[in-house]
Amino acid sequence: MTTMRRRIKHEDSLEARLAAEAERLREEAKSLPPGAAREEMLRKARQAETGSQMSEWLRSPGLQPPN
Repeated sequence: MTTMRRRIKHEDSLEARLAAEAERLREEAKSLPPGAAREEMLRKARQAETGSQMSEWLRSPGLQPPN
């Protein structure tokens, strides 16, 4: 018996979803006291933002190096 993979059709681009996730994580980090949990959340926000920028760069027609 084969399992069918469920396909999700996203309305927003990957870049937009990653940027939104980064913004959500930054807002959530503001409510946390300084410490390890807050730093971890900010690190995840930076990773999501970097992923968004890399994906946008890879999709660009000229593939210019990032500034």
